[in-house]
Amino acid sequence: MFLKNAWYVAATDHELGRHLHAARILGEDIVLYRAQDGGVVALEDACPHRKLPLSMGRLKGDEVECGYHGLVFDCTGACTHAPGMGSPPKAAVVRSYPVAERYGLIWIWMGDPAVADPDDIIKVEHWGDPAWGLNQGDAMLVHCNYLYLTDNLLDPSHVSWVHQTSFGSASLIGERLHTQVNDDGVVVSRWMRNVEVAPFYAKFVKFNGNCDRKQQYEVRVPAHAVIRAVFTPAGTASDTEPFHPDVFLMDSYNFLTPVDENTTRYFWFQMRNFSPDDASVSRQFAEDVRSAFEEDRVVLEAVHQGMAKDPSKMNLPQDAGPLRFRQKMQVLIEAERATGQATAQVVAAKAL
Repeated sequence: MFLKNAWYVAATDHELGRHLHAARILGEDIVLYRAQDGGVVALEDACPHRKLPLSMGRLKGDEVECGYHGLVFDCTGACTHAPGMGSPPKAAVVRSYPVAERYGLIWIWMGDPAVADPDDIIKVEHWGDPAWGLNQGDAMLVHCNYLYLTDNLLDPSHVSWVHQTSFGSASLIGERLHTQVNDDGVVVSRWMRNVEVAPFYAKFVKFNGNCDRKQQYEVRVPAHAVIRAVFTPAGTASDTEPFHPDVFLMDSYNFLTPVDENTTRYFWFQMRNFSPDDASVSRQFAEDVRSAFEEDRVVLEAVHQGMAKDPSKMNLPQDAGPLRFRQKMQVLIEAERATGQATAQVVAAKAL
């Protein structure tokens, strides 16, 4: 089950152009394309006649022609032409989806279009700030349920084993985690004092010697993670400005879009408080981050397979954050389903 009334990332902006782009989101097939004015269109990817994917058809101006019998659909999903007929059949309609373009990503609303508000898309702190660098990031397909990824993104402890040559270090093991439940998600964090700088970050910090390090892992509804890494010279830890002049700050934005129950598309980018215009730093970030996320992918795909064989499991103290997020999502999904069922019952009653 998925939360429908939420914004999800459908694609990166460079994936879309004057061509038909097929995507599967929350188990629904979508076709996306850019109209002639550059705006993005998202339609149900199935002609109502015989369900051939519209993505197998042709883009004609701002309309899509089905590749089977030539029915044509406009940006709203209405059929504007049916060859051999005076007017299109009334049933020839496909669903259209609200979309927005932000942060180099295409966002789609999968639920009730009447409540879709682009202002609800997550706000990215420091976006457009000339003092902060941007690693535009990447995307990958992960063959696991999205909740295994949210589990992972609310678990700072896993880095000591999964990312030993990048994000992790032995000095992190056993440090206590603090869990905070907010209205829009869950935050798990911890400060570690006078520890070594992990390999990934050692290339970029401006100071020598040990550090005070903060891991802050936050996942917001429906599945958007903001991971903040703080490295500051040992003895200078602070959660508020002014920070030490040599503080390293990195905010990693991670967006999980369920393809279906067994597959997730994972999008990400990072903001950093140094080297804003250094392309070589961005390239190094891109390579190292993708390498680390590939380590996650291998582990989580194996977890998904293992849990599919035997769903019984035990929990550890570090599972508190992931479990709280799962509980929050379950409540929201059940409430959304109940509202949808009640609406359907009202509509059915009026039809009697």
